[in-house]
This record gives sequence, C-alpha cells and structure tokens, in this order.
Amino acid sequence: MGQQLTMTPQLQQAIRLLQLSTLDLQQEIQEALESNPMLERQEDGEDFDNSDPMADNAENKPVAEVQDNSFQESTSSAESLEDGEWNERIPNELPVDTAWEDIYQTSASSLPSNDDDEWDFTTRTSAGESLQSHLLWQLNLAPMSDTDRLIAVTLIDSINGQGYLEDTLEEICAGFDPELDIELDEIEAVLHRIQQFEPAGVGARCLGECLLLQLRQLPSSTPWMSEAQRLVSDFIDLLGSRDYSQLMRRMKLKEDELRQVIELVQSLNPRPGSQIESSEPEYVVPDVIVRKDSERWLVELNQEAIPRLRVNPQYAGFVRRADTSADNTFMRNQLQEARWFIKSLQSRNETLMKVATQIVEHQRGFLDHGDEAMKPLVLHDIAEAVGMHESTISRVTTQKYMHTPRGIYELKYFFSSHVSTAEGGECSSTAIRAIIKKLVAAENQKKPLSDSKIAGLLEAQGIQVARRTVAKYRESLGIAPSSERKRLM
Repeated sequence: MGQQLTMTPQLQQAIRLLQLSTLDLQQEIQEALESNPMLERQEDGEDFDNSDPMADNAENKPVAEVQDNSFQESTSSAESLEDGEWNERIPNELPVDTAWEDIYQTSASSLPSNDDDEWDFTTRTSAGESLQSHLLWQLNLAPMSDTDRLIAVTLIDSINGQGYLEDTLEEICAGFDPELDIELDEIEAVLHRIQQFEPAGVGARCLGECLLLQLRQLPSSTPWMSEAQRLVSDFIDLLGSRDYSQLMRRMKLKEDELRQVIELVQSLNPRPGSQIESSEPEYVVPDVIVRKDSERWLVELNQEAIPRLRVNPQYAGFVRRADTSADNTFMRNQLQEARWFIKSLQSRNETLMKVATQIVEHQRGFLDHGDEAMKPLVLHDIAEAVGMHESTISRVTTQKYMHTPRGIYELKYFFSSHVSTAEGGECSSTAIRAIIKKLVAAENQKKPLSDSKIAGLLEAQGIQVARRTVAKYRESLGIAPSSERKRLM
C-alpha cells in the first residue's frame, strides 16, 4: 500500500497554461485551433442567444474593484480555488451535448481589421538592419579594386555589434591566402577607408581611436576641437579614472575650460555600432489593466490579448452518445479536449484576475505615491489570501504584466523582501532602492555620496541597512560607485 500524487492530463494542461506568457498562450491557442476541428475562433459581430444566463456571463469581462481595505470582483465565477479543488472544477467526464458554457470570451483578436488605415505590414514584419549589412551597402558604393574589396569585406566581418574591430590587423593578414600577397599596409589603408563610413567611429580598434574618428568628422570650427583630440589621444586613462586635477595640470587648462572639453567628448558615442538596430523589437503585452475610477482602483483582464474561443456547434451536433464507431469516438474525444481547453483558459484567467486583484489591494500605496510607498510582499501573503499554493502564485506571476498609470510592470515586481525600521516596522527593498536613487540624483556631483554615507542617511530616516546591502541595491539599479560618479561642475 502506498500514496502517490496522480495528475490527470487535463490538470497538467491547466497548470501549463497557467504559467504561459500572453505571447506563448496565443501560440498555444493557434496550435489548438489548427489541431482540433471542434474549436473555433468567435469572430466579431457574431450573435448568440442570450436567453441562457451562461451566455451573459461569457460576454461580461472580468473587472475587480479595490477600495479602502476590501476588494470585490464583479464576476460570479471568481470564487476561491484551493489546491484540492482542481480536479473538482474540471471533472473527468463531460457531456457531449453542446452547451452555451462552451463559449468563453477572452478577448477580441489583436489583429487589425482589413479597413484599418494605420496598419503597416512592413513595420510589423521587417527585421532591423544589421551593422554589417549597413557597412556592406556603403562598400558597394565605394570604387575600389577587387583585392581591396576582399580586404574590406573581411574587415567588416571582424567588426562586432558595438562597431569595434575585434581582430588585429596581423591576425587578419595571416588569414588571407599567401598567393594573394596582401601586405599589412594594404589592410590598414582599407581600414582607414572603412573608418570613414557611417556611423562615425566604426572600425576603431580602441575607445580612444573611436572618439578621435568622431571628432575628426566634426566641423573644424567646433570649439575646443584640438584640446578634445589631445584628451582622447593622450589622456583617455586619466579621463576614465576622473582624475581631473591631473588632467588640468597636464593639459594646462582651467577647471571651466576642462569642463567644456569633457562636455564635447561626452557628446560622442563610445559604441557607434549600437546606432544600427539589428534585433527585432520585442513588445510587452499586458495581461491585466489597472485604472483608477474616482477613489477606486479597477482591475480587469486585457481584452485585446487573446482571441475568443468556442466549441463549433455544428460539429458538436454530429456527436452521438450511443455510437461507438471510430469516427464518432474521434469527434467525441476532440469535443472533450475542446471543452477542457476552454475550461483551462477560463480557470487561468480567473486565477490571474484574483491574484492581480490581491496585489493591487496590497500595493495601493505604490499606485498612489510611487516606488517609495511599496510595501513588503511575498508569495505566501497572496497564496494565503486567495487560498492557493505558493507554487501556483509563482506560476501566475511569471511573465505576466500589469498595465498601471505608472507604467507596465511584471507581477513579480510587486514582490519584495523587507528591512526593519527603527520604529519596529518594515520597509520593502523596492522602496529602499527608490530612496537610494533619489539620494544619488540629488547629490553633489563634485562629492558624490559613498555607500557608507548613503547607509547613514537611510539610518537617519529610521531604515537600518548595512553598507554592503546599499552597494547591492545600488548595483541592481545600475548606479556606478561614487568614484565613477564624480563630475566637474
């Protein structure tokens, strides 16, 4: 005798759909539509008999209101789900007769209509131009011999995405066939021609050469041109270490003059290749939309995310209960799978709705006042509120996004650990990061705040944070150390 956990295929499908992102779910739905003839997309404008109450429920989009210390969902189907209720919500056997509850609205299709004048096919389907193709296009317009063109193509292949030449000229020269008798001077001459291509600074072998190439393409009347060229050629290391006193002494410049020279250098692009976008843009589709109506925060599913599905009533009508033929068995199985898929989608959206509503309930301070008002929140808090397991909450919050008046955030963004305060309360790590960012933005750039100083300022506000913790939060925000944030006023 023994105990074991048995997961039915239907339960596995429901759990798998729960953790899919919106884009992955759209692909999953498309595959289901192509493989199951019982499933079909409900097109806009199709009418259904509303005499059945289930038809009304299918047409109402889920919306939840969050006000004061309570929240209320407007759909009757948003009841609490516990781990043991998964099998009860989705029975092993379903009737084969068509029912109105087979129709479940998730949203209208996100594709534009045929009469949409703003729809541009090329902007949605064309890939970005790579740096190599951009340079080769300019090479085809430049007159040169076949040997020089071969050298130029080889050099362009050695330029990385940032615009720098990765291989040395010696390595490139050694890679040519000895019968071509290509000298190092020829390769360098072709490189100088490539370095005149756009974007300015491409083909450089180091940062100093990259900045110098860009300075040479500026008008000769540009103020402080010669000083900037000398700075990037001879003193680029001192500029990187921000040793301004040494720079003023060696270049014989006053502080105000050096500041103007540095401003000219900082106007250049240290990564010229990044101007040519080669990757396709990635769009974030929010799963949940949060908006404020009077004093209430409303939570609703994004009705433009995925299509509306239903069981094809004509095909479902061909299924006969007592018939055991192969064709009838196939149709009955397809009908069973179609209903399972629709119920899994419905369960997924109901769970997502409840979790998002609870998150908004806990983080109303963030929605009203920003990051500094973010409260500590862990998965256990939401799991306890909705009556689910923490693993289920983790699946729901992975790759799911919420559109708020403050921007689009992943649901996991609202979860953070806590730090004790002097008064015995708790402060979330997200709020501490926001305070650190605010302190750094207001610091004296001549004397930037060290991690120890920031820890002291936080302690003065009642937040007890160690210096190494401040350093960890600062690095997560992409803020450089104090030695690298020093500026000339």
